This record gives sequence, structure tokens and C-alpha cells, in this order.
Amino acid sequence: MAEQSTETEQDIVFHLEKIYIKDISYEAPGAPVAFLQQDGPVPQLNVQLSIEHAQLDPEEGFYEVVLSVTATTTRNDKTLFLVELQQAGVFQITGLTDEGIEKTLEIGCAHILLPFAREAINDLVSKGGFPQLLLSPINFEALYEQKKAAQKKQAQQ
Repeated sequence: MAEQSTETEQDIVFHLEKIYIKDISYEAPGAPVAFLQQDGPVPQLNVQLSIEHAQLDPEEGFYEVVLSVTATTTRNDKTLFLVELQQAGVFQITGLTDEGIEKTLEIGCAHILLPFAREAINDLVSKGGFPQLLLSPINFEALYEQKKAAQKKQAQQ
């Protein structure tokens, strides 16, 4: 028997149209003194991220997804460096429910953008004279579930 697929599966479209840096900033207020201080406490890294998305073209199903990452390294309450990045992409997604589209934007698209954000941040930090900064893998599905749970809890209150 020939392969059968449902009409729904055939109608789903997911295309990556473009990946780009929307905004980027690097500051090293601790330099050059930070390069001379090799002893003392280990620098502390704080990474914050958020995901935003917006529909660009409702008829064609184009969406912009922006993964914002802020990485700050401090030692003795003094900032060594601060990197802020908005890694963005344009995706075409059709054939899914609203919930399916939201999950795809916040999990699938964010997962695609992360390696590009990781590379840009590492490049900036290295060119700024500091050791490599490799962002750890991120479980976007867990973050999405946490967000949904928080929204549900807030709605109940």
C-alpha cells in the first residue's frame, strides 16, 4: 500500500527565511584592570534570556522571533563585561493551531537561533580580551512550560 499522510501534515509549512542580529552591545567597564587581576575570587556569570515573537504577514504566515540574551560577568561586585544581544529570525509557519504556532515560535525557532547567539556572544567576549564564553544548551521546552504554568497561576489569582 502506498504511503498515506493526513491532509494536515501536508499543509504544515515551516521555513527559515532569514537569521540576523537585530541589536548587539558589548561593554567592558572592568578593563584593563580586570586583565591584570588574575588572583581573587572566580568571576560570576549571570545569563538572562527572553523570547519575543511577532506576526509579520498574517496571510503568508511570516513571524519574527527575537532571542534576547544578556550575559554579565562580575568579580567582587564589579562588572568585568556585559554583552547584550538580540538574535532574530524570520520564519514562515502555516498549517498549525494558534497553540502549535506559539510552541513552534518559542521552542523550535528559539532552538534554531541559539547557536547563532552563542557564536556572536563568544566572538564579542573573545575579541574583548576575555576567555571564551560558551553558553550552555537551553531547554526551551521547559522554559515554555514554566511560562505557561506561571500564566495559568496568574489567571487563577
